[in-house]
Amino acid sequence: MNSNLSETLFAKSRKLIPGGVNSPVRAFGSVGGTPRFIQRALGSSLWDVDGNHYIDLVGSWGPMILGHSHPDVIAAIHEASVSGTSFGAPTERELMLAERVLQRYPACQRIRFVNSGTEATMSALRLARGATGRDFLIKFAGNYHGHADSLLVAAGSGAMTTGVPSSAGVPADTAKTTLVARYNDLDSVRRLFEARPYKIAAVILEPVVGNMGVVLPNKDFLAGLRQLTHDYGALLIIDEVMTGFRLAPGGAIERFNIDADLVCWGKIIGGGLPVGAYGGKAEIMDHISPLGKVYQAGTLSGNPLAMAAGIATLDAIKNTSDLYDVLEARGQMLEHGLKQAADKAAVPVKINRVGSMLTVFFTDQEVQDFDSAAKTNVEQFGRWFHGLLKRGVYWPASAFEAVFVSYAHSEADIETVIDAAKAAFVKI
Repeated sequence: MNSNLSETLFAKSRKLIPGGVNSPVRAFGSVGGTPRFIQRALGSSLWDVDGNHYIDLVGSWGPMILGHSHPDVIAAIHEASVSGTSFGAPTERELMLAERVLQRYPACQRIRFVNSGTEATMSALRLARGATGRDFLIKFAGNYHGHADSLLVAAGSGAMTTGVPSSAGVPADTAKTTLVARYNDLDSVRRLFEARPYKIAAVILEPVVGNMGVVLPNKDFLAGLRQLTHDYGALLIIDEVMTGFRLAPGGAIERFNIDADLVCWGKIIGGGLPVGAYGGKAEIMDHISPLGKVYQAGTLSGNPLAMAAGIATLDAIKNTSDLYDVLEARGQMLEHGLKQAADKAAVPVKINRVGSMLTVFFTDQEVQDFDSAAKTNVEQFGRWFHGLLKRGVYWPASAFEAVFVSYAHSEADIETVIDAAKAAFVKI
């Protein structure tokens, strides 16, 4: 495939933007080569600036559950833009999107919109500390909740991709209030609570991890966390930025029957535009300014274009009766095809999937936490990734990311991906 213009643009970009990109994984740092500069997208397809066509399994890292450029979403954005792009004042669309989200999450009574998943998790943790009067929080190794200082400790995907487990610039005094447990290991959480009884404000986690690759919760893990947080008076924060509306109409909360105190959303609720939100029980949410003493604000929060895109997306999801059946079928078809292709090429892999989220780990061990995920063979993955890319499949440029199947992916698309994977497995 031709990549001359992408190479030219990347060279120019590196003179103006750190690393040439505005989010690290886009730089192809762990797989080598030149990132493709994308020109347009439609349905399940992308085209780069050199005219190359790809079947897209990144989906803008999750938001494109309906496929790219869905006509209802594009029309809603256009309609909203005609009236103005930003007001810094309340609009009816904020109320309309709030109603749609909370209808699917009946245990949540209040919601506050922000501009990104990072803002959502950062704000939820500040709220948890403010509401409980406690300083410490527990997160899980390999879970990524955005790049707020207190969360860049044993973070996932980007940090794993670059080989940096946290980040420079995070003060030690900030990091020391973040305690790290092992995902799927209740005893590791219990020990942290026992060491600091009634000093921990909250536990935050991805209910299905997507940021060290897809890792599912073991039986009783989520229920066990709920019991531990209840016993010690801490809040349970579920980060649904990736899983919200993807794993079920009510996300992972519905799929796994989780009783959460606070929930964070992003990606799908903005239909591809920058958005985030956090919500939960009224007695907790009402600690937020202007009602309470926990301050959080944002000039572009509730932006009318993002609200319009989110409303159109959630309405389309609601009105697509076979959406989750199709996503499950396509995800299962991809999983089985990839496993057969790897077995035929005698390449050891473990494939973790839930619904339309999937990761291929290049290892012969089960992957259920950060340590087991980190054993994936990144060199093999890099060769496989480029084998897919040159055959027209746009896969995440990291061994520690999820792929996302959309409603726009046809059976023929999935077959094309599997055929490309077969050839790529043989070449690694």
